[in-house]
Order: sequence, then structure tokens, then C-alpha cells
Amino acid sequence: MHADLDEVSAYAIDKQNGHIAALNRQSCGGKNPVHLSIDPTGRWIVTANYGAGSVGVVSIEKDGTLGPRSDLVSLPGEPGPDRKQQASSHPHNAVFDPSGRFIAVPDKGLDRVFVFRLDAGTGKLTANDPPFVTTRAGAGPRHIAFHPLIPLAYVVNELGSSVTTYRFDAQRGSLLPVQIVPSIPASYTGNNTGAEIAVAPSGRVVYASNRGYDSIAIFAVDRRSGTLTPLGWAPTQAKSPRFFGLDPAARTLYAANADEGFSDQQNTDNIVPFTINQSNGMLTPTGQVIKTSSPCTIVFARV
Repeated sequence: MHADLDEVSAYAIDKQNGHIAALNRQSCGGKNPVHLSIDPTGRWIVTANYGAGSVGVVSIEKDGTLGPRSDLVSLPGEPGPDRKQQASSHPHNAVFDPSGRFIAVPDKGLDRVFVFRLDAGTGKLTANDPPFVTTRAGAGPRHIAFHPLIPLAYVVNELGSSVTTYRFDAQRGSLLPVQIVPSIPASYTGNNTGAEIAVAPSGRVVYASNRGYDSIAIFAVDRRSGTLTPLGWAPTQAKSPRFFGLDPAARTLYAANADEGFSDQQNTDNIVPFTINQSNGMLTPTGQVIKTSSPCTIVFARV
């Protein structure tokens, strides 16, 4: 993706040496595409176009190049109460549910989580019925993660510094809120915004990142209700953990700390790995710090 443009790019990976080579670019129909997902058939890319307030679909050809855009949908609704951060629609995520039938799109600007269906034959989007769920006013929903084993979804609310638990109807594609918990401890009184969220493959733990109270929040999942109980917060040892990711074996969590207005700080723009306790999900820093330039997202390749 090209955040300042309206394009997505395709690359070929040399399996022998890991080198990448650019194939082509294609317009996704809206500026500032901040997230993309590939559908289960491998034929379509769905993009959340943050600046444009739209969701686009681009085809993937058999040779791996990108074909023309197949659809572009603008997101309707009234902006939230934050005049600066919610002046218009700002979709920040586009995630397929575990079945691959539905796409959930949290919209930070409209305080809504939209749900779409994707026609795998035509690449056309259809609004689900119901088409969205409304969040608490000013919550600013940012990212969503589905539970791998039971019909639940968790949304990190950027502006509200909270996590909402939703029951997910896997047949209808509807989301029903059942709980909201703060992503920061009650004792923290400074400014904060939520960023990333993930569910451990075991389904027993949910993680969420905080920018301001620079940390990874750790929540235990109740097996019956799916609701969350905070277990603790692991400091990321650097400013603004915009993203974090678990390795495929879920033994290490990598916190990507990006410089987002903290240019006067020295402990930014790095990746800090944490060992994941396999019994309770708690995090312990490995001691390694990987310096890089404004890390935004980490993807693990299957080899």
C-alpha cells in the first residue's frame, strides 16, 4: 500500500534468497489506504481507505499481478464528536471473519463497525443486513480481531482507549456489543490512544496496544461469556506501539514502536520482542531491541 497515494502494489518473492521484485501497481480508489486483506480464494484484495472514507476491492491475477479495481464503496454516517479526529469517515481496518464470508470494517470517524459480504466471483461488495453496529460516541473504533474458536470479536477503540467485546452471529454477520473495558489502568491519568488488537491462537488471551501509556494490555478471556479481565500491562520500552504481531508459533510478540510525534525521544522507531508465557499469556521482554525506521506492520511469511 502507498499511504499518501491511492495505490496498492504487488511484488514477487524469490524463494531462494528472499529478495523481492516489484510487479505492478493498481489504484484502490481512495487516498491513504491503511490496511488490506486478501480474501480466502486469493483473488481479491480489500483495502480500507482511511483518507477517502471508502473500501476498495482490487483483483489479483493468476500471475500475481494486480488487475483493475472491481468495486469501491463509500461509508455513510454522521461524524463522531471529536471534531479533529472524526471530521469524516476514517475506515482503519478490513478483516475477514474466520469463515471468510464477511468483512468487518471499523470506522474511527463515524463510530461504526461496518460489515460487508464479498462476491468471490465478481469482486463486488454488498452491505450486510444489518450493515453496521454503532459504537459508544467518540470511541473511534480502529482495529478488530475475531476469536479463533468461538463466535466473538474484539475491537480496540483508538479514541476511547478501550476494548469492546462483541458476540458475532456467524450466520447473519451481525455484531452485538456485550462489554467495554478500558485498555489502560485506572491509575493512569495521561493522554492515550489505542492502536492494535490480537487474539492468541489458543483463544485464552487478548492483547491490545496503548500509545501514551506505551504498553501492551493483556486480557484473559472468559471461556463461557468471552468477556475480558485485565491481567496486566507490559511496557513496550519505547514510544507509541502502533502495531504488534505474534509469530506463527505464538511464542513471541513483536511490538512495533513508531515515531508518531515523539521525534525528540531516542527510544522510538524500533521493534521490541517479548516472550509469551504459554500458560497465562504474560509477556517478558527478551532484551533485544531492533532499530528500524517507523515500523508500521509486521507480516510473517510462510516458508
